Amino acid sequence: MSSTTALRAIMADITTLRVDAIVNAANERLAMGGGVCGAIFRAAGVDALAAACARVAPCPTGQARITPGFALPARFVIHAVGPVWHGGGAGEAALLAGCYRDSLRLLREAGGRSVAFPAISTGIFGYPVDAAARIAVATVREESRGGVEVVFACFDQHTLALYEKELGA
Repeated sequence: MSSTTALRAIMADITTLRVDAIVNAANERLAMGGGVCGAIFRAAGVDALAAACARVAPCPTGQARITPGFALPARFVIHAVGPVWHGGGAGEAALLAGCYRDSLRLLREAGGRSVAFPAISTGIFGYPVDAAARIAVATVREESRGGVEVVFACFDQHTLALYEKELGA
């Protein structure tokens, strides 16, 4: 990682962040779901985002797809499909790391310089937040290129504390 890459964790509604791209914790069909995914669809404009997602779906677990951000402050939405937690022995860590790698690749290809990630897979998919934070921070540190701003948008104080611990903040 270049010394000019900035990583930080904040407590925030990811749909309000002014970054080049926000990452959606998506399902393989890239269909509107609950939690972060539902909030992103509602903020972007359900019909427009659903139509854009339909054009790039499906998306296998561990990969990502990119669409415009429509009504969001972010120019793009990167839809990353994280793994469902099955106890840790089903390749979940590699699949989760793949989400972050592919998201950063799509950001670079789109010419983006800033991205906000939610805690992918930690909601309905059941991934333990502490393990997910370790994988997220380590993968982003390995994959980031200089001059990129990465924000981990946390939804509660507990999640924020775990990300700050991993970041050494």
